[in-house]
Amino acid sequence: MVDLAAAKDRIDAVVAEHADVLLDASHRIHEHPELGFEEHHAHGVLASVLEDVGLPVTRSAYGVPTAFESVVGTGGPRIAVLCEYDALPGIGHACGHNIIGTAGIGAGIAAAAVAEELGGTVVILGTPAEEGGGGKVVLAERGAFEQVDAALMVHPAGLDLTRFGAIAIQQLEVTYHGRAAHAAAAPQAGRNALDAAVLGYVNVAALRQHIRPDERIHGIFTEAGEAPNVVPARAAANWYVRSPTVRGLHKLKARVLACLQAGADAAGCTMEHVWLDPAYADMVDNEPMIDLYRTNIERTGRTITDPVSLDAVIGSTDMGNISHIVPSIHPMIAVSPPTVAIHTADFVRYARSDDGDRAVLDGARAMAATVADLWARPEAMAATTEAFAAARAEGRATGSATIGAGPEA
Repeated sequence: MVDLAAAKDRIDAVVAEHADVLLDASHRIHEHPELGFEEHHAHGVLASVLEDVGLPVTRSAYGVPTAFESVVGTGGPRIAVLCEYDALPGIGHACGHNIIGTAGIGAGIAAAAVAEELGGTVVILGTPAEEGGGGKVVLAERGAFEQVDAALMVHPAGLDLTRFGAIAIQQLEVTYHGRAAHAAAAPQAGRNALDAAVLGYVNVAALRQHIRPDERIHGIFTEAGEAPNVVPARAAANWYVRSPTVRGLHKLKARVLACLQAGADAAGCTMEHVWLDPAYADMVDNEPMIDLYRTNIERTGRTITDPVSLDAVIGSTDMGNISHIVPSIHPMIAVSPPTVAIHTADFVRYARSDDGDRAVLDGARAMAATVADLWARPEAMAATTEAFAAARAEGRATGSATIGAGPEA
């Protein structure tokens, strides 16, 4: 008979045994930030840690140069622990992915130590380019999750939360074409592409009054002409469109596009647009897995805050796409005061702080213990699978990691 409590004690001991190595890896990644699909340093650091403790590692897994995979175990539920390690342009690890990556390999190492005893298989998967590149979607399309029964990761934040309000998002690039003319001598001969872009922006600003309070639209101009005395023949903008669900995203995309096209029509210009793939899906949290994680993170001395009692924590992640194909969770682990937001310079400091280090170790322990629960408790794995099937039946999970363009796009 499996002694689950003893297995979790063993997990804690393994994390403690490798604490110095894990924290050193976190610090090294933090000090060497790399953008999506360029994380060669982080890829090497994390893969080397796994190899040094004797785990098999496939570098450049699934044909992605900065992805890696380590699989330990020969049967039972196959649970994936996901690692992120890319940084943000100009601001470094303001999302704390150095913590995500090292907590992930820590959980994998600890779970691997009890895999044979508990009769399960752990997949430690390095997933690059979460910050816009959709590395998890690329890996899913190449078969990384085909045999996976459940997946999990932890993300640093200002509070300990069971979930992250991850909503669907797709990026849009728009280019306006007009006709150049001398702005003083012959303005009547021109067609102002910048006017088209500005009118489209104003239209979207008006649209914001009439969308759901949990939807988001934001954009910037990337081209706006070259000289004030020349009517701009070309202008361009980048937009993010977000909605709580994939279905809602498709509808909102059509409304945004109509606003932007109207700006072009009003200015006598033409407009081209491209919806950038991969789009990110909303997060479908698996409640039985959340319950397991809650118990296990509280074993570390942390207190979970009920997200319902807070202002919504909203963002987007390619983990949402994975949650549509396998049971998944994306809890948040506190590394900073609640007043410090991710994607800020202040958060960069906390990702390398003592609290950040504690999150690496606590996150590793809680995730590995959750994997152990799924291996050792058949009823827990069954509840996880049944909850995901119900989400599929209700249309909350699409069964695909790739969001289609949708009829309105």
